[in-house]
Amino acid sequence: MVALREPLAEAADDERLLREVEDDALDAYSNAVSTAAARLIPSVASLRVERRTGGWGGGAGSGVAFTPDGFVVTNAHVVAGADRGTATFVDGEEIGFEVVGRDPLSDLAVVRAASGSLIPAPFGDAARLRVGQLVVAVGNPLGFSGTVTAGVVSALGRSLAARDGEASRLVENVIQTDAALNPGNSGGALADIKGRVVGINTAVAGVGLGLAVPIDAATRLILAALIRDGRVRRAYLGIVGGTRRLGGDLAQIVGRPTGLEVVQLIDGSPAAEAGVRAGDIIVAIDARPVAGVADLQRSLVGDLVGRRIAVTLERDGALRDVTVRPTELGG
Repeated sequence: MVALREPLAEAADDERLLREVEDDALDAYSNAVSTAAARLIPSVASLRVERRTGGWGGGAGSGVAFTPDGFVVTNAHVVAGADRGTATFVDGEEIGFEVVGRDPLSDLAVVRAASGSLIPAPFGDAARLRVGQLVVAVGNPLGFSGTVTAGVVSALGRSLAARDGEASRLVENVIQTDAALNPGNSGGALADIKGRVVGINTAVAGVGLGLAVPIDAATRLILAALIRDGRVRRAYLGIVGGTRRLGGDLAQIVGRPTGLEVVQLIDGSPAAEAGVRAGDIIVAIDARPVAGVADLQRSLVGDLVGRRIAVTLERDGALRDVTVRPTELGG
């Protein structure tokens, strides 16, 4: 005769098994976070900047070393109005730095520390991120250096408004995360579990809602331009627009379902002077496809400044090319 186990014994076994599973999961999570953090912490600095505002004023944020010879990426707003400052790493070493270049329209900046022996953080690719993926933030919130928080990618493809004087732009493909961010995290690293930097933390939008500028192909070009020229050149057309669905025949001809409808033209702008009209739907600029605002921004690269280029648009049911000579944004 087989004896039946007591219900209380079975419940105890179930609870013990559940604890073991939870412990294993916690260990895996902890190992992932600690491994990524250990790889990143030596590369993340606390930045203190000197600003001249009638007398010397200061500010603070974070930065991420990305070359061994001193280049550090941070947010443009961290070093706004500053030419120099001090970078302090987790080992206590303080190194003076100078601002190499800043780009407020992407909220990115590069400074160069007076050291040839920094530990560069490896860069990943934000284009490969997925919603729900574990990420780790490393920075210096509230002045506490080497602080690590973890969370998940809450959303992708967000937009962040940026402004530089009268010029404004949307920073595209911003990463939203629930990793805890606080003042001082700006300019710090957002990384995947392998410790590869996939974003530069830029804003706290609310409790449990942080935003980071992605590290991707476009960002790498911006950093290269800041190192080389100290600024990022962008072409300017003077168009205000929004995404518009194309008719079936036109969509088939151009090979995509949407274009950019011109809602408003800035008086005296290159597009206005070339004869672009409100209501036109732009489908290409200099042979580069345009399906919306993001494509327009990506198309307006610095090498278009001063060149005569074709803007392909739909007007009154027909495609036509308008020749435009872009000027430099902010120039």
